[in-house]
Amino acid sequence: MTEDFYIGTYTKRISRGIYRVSVDTKAPKLTDCEWLASAGSPTYIAKAAAKRLYVINKKETDGATHGGLIIYDMSEDKPRAIQQVLATGSSPAYVAVDEARQLVYTANYHTAAVQVYAIAADGTLTETDKVIDQDPVGPAPEQADGPHPHFADLTPDNRLVVCDLGSDKVYLYDVSDAGKLTPVSHVDLPAGYGPRHIVFDAKKGVAYLVGELSSNVATLDYDAAAGKFTVKSIISTIPDDWTAHNGSAAIRMSSDGRFIYVSNRGNNSITVFATAEDGTLTTVQRISTEGDFPRDFNWTSDQSLLLVVNQNSDNASLFQRDAQSGKLTLVQKDFMVPEGVSVLPA
Repeated sequence: MTEDFYIGTYTKRISRGIYRVSVDTKAPKLTDCEWLASAGSPTYIAKAAAKRLYVINKKETDGATHGGLIIYDMSEDKPRAIQQVLATGSSPAYVAVDEARQLVYTANYHTAAVQVYAIAADGTLTETDKVIDQDPVGPAPEQADGPHPHFADLTPDNRLVVCDLGSDKVYLYDVSDAGKLTPVSHVDLPAGYGPRHIVFDAKKGVAYLVGELSSNVATLDYDAAAGKFTVKSIISTIPDDWTAHNGSAAIRMSSDGRFIYVSNRGNNSITVFATAEDGTLTTVQRISTEGDFPRDFNWTSDQSLLLVVNQNSDNASLFQRDAQSGKLTLVQKDFMVPEGVSVLPA
């Protein structure tokens, strides 16, 4: 059996845009890396049920940078671009689709903006709201130039959660059917934490927040009724004796809620944590990604295999995952994937 993944990339050196990687789940092995569609540094991709992709896009026009999204119709043999939504300035850092309300969200690291778009019947977008973070920032050098929204996606109860790396805050918003945002609350993380991405365990009522700048994972209690987070505990993603630079990146949770996985750019590893009943974490394993700068990873539909892309070394690795222990075992490395950033099941 074969499962496909969309790979978002930077296009700074050798990448041409969006790629599709195939995994032979029986072998198991990575079998193909196929160029799929053009885009300017399509770092993150969101998939809609209506067979469309909403893709981060960057374009240089008349000496000026324009950032935004490009939308591809995937219902035909080849991807067909149906719209570009661009504005002067940097492109967003994250994109997500809200199927229930037919909205798209973006978080823009450089402009400090969170934007909401309504999806029309033909898949095209119209902006419905825009929020710009103006809160004070943390003490790290990466925070000095202002707030940096790095993630905007849905909570289990369909609020919008925004992680801001610059201001060391995680924000909650209510979202109307018309795509308007209403602030609900925010939680402060320790100074220099650098919130990047978050995942939720609705059964336990907790969220797990990775800090890029601090190389930590925080367990947050999430009170859905009150619409607020409380910091419960924090654990490091890297060894105690690691002194070189590291930036933690992707975070994912196994479908049974028993394990959390985090990638480390610098330590070039994936750290595996076991979750307790109260949501606190214990380190289970730290394993090399067999490449440089692992930004993202994802797994096959049964979560028995995990695919990780290493941006700087232009390669991917494949791991087997033990569902009982949570541990990973390398099965393949040095598979060519250019400037890989994000991994999305196709």
